[in-house]
Amino acid sequence: MRMIACLSPISGGTLQVLGLDPMRDGPQIRSRIGLVPQDDTLDLELTVRDNLYLYGRYFGLPKKQLRERVDELLEFARLTERADERVDPLSGGMRRRLTIARALVSSPSLVILDEPTTGLDPQARHLLWDRLYRLKREGVTLVITTHYMDEAEQLCDRLVVMDAGRIAAAGSPRELIEQWSTREVVELRFEAEGHQVHGDRLADLAERVEVLPDRLLLYTDEGDATLDAVRSRGASPIAALVRRSTLEDVFLHLTGRSLVD
Repeated sequence: MRMIACLSPISGGTLQVLGLDPMRDGPQIRSRIGLVPQDDTLDLELTVRDNLYLYGRYFGLPKKQLRERVDELLEFARLTERADERVDPLSGGMRRRLTIARALVSSPSLVILDEPTTGLDPQARHLLWDRLYRLKREGVTLVITTHYMDEAEQLCDRLVVMDAGRIAAAGSPRELIEQWSTREVVELRFEAEGHQVHGDRLADLAERVEVLPDRLLLYTDEGDATLDAVRSRGASPIAALVRRSTLEDVFLHLTGRSLVD
């Protein structure tokens, strides 16, 4: 991410950003990209409007044009009513929307977002997704890092799954699910001691079986049929769920369930 943003030298391989060479054309590239860091770096003592206005002056935008652009971004971020308030008392979701709006002041062709919705409540996350989806529709390219698989599935046309600093898989959300998982997953919950026993008994009913401490996962293309087969063998789960496979299933399959700091 830092290499794409022309903040760190290239450590290996080749890289082009917007058709330009970061080693030679760094200033030109930086003038055409917007950067949303993981931590908000807003000036808390200034108003919402002034945070956008002062940042825009770094790009040398004419004052009249910049004032119009700031008004557009306040509306885009749904912060018009807070425009003349200081940033300090704003909620986390409002600050995040302001940070994204600030990155758009120069009308960039490429926006780099590092964990854009970490720590936000569901309402704020969905509002940000809506704003980012609008940017995509307007032709802005987004490069996003995220640990929220539903966010990746919602926003990304192409994904790269990283594991220990290396690419584990790449493709569209649908391609990754088709390649690395099954169409559906059956989740079964038995009494606390019974998951491993039932996992061994039911292993032939699914393409892959995963035994977890609190549930049993059967990966299959026909979830309802598999659940019927489970019950026909006399297994009586205390809870059962048939759901579609998700990117989270893919991610955990590729990188494992062990916690990695």
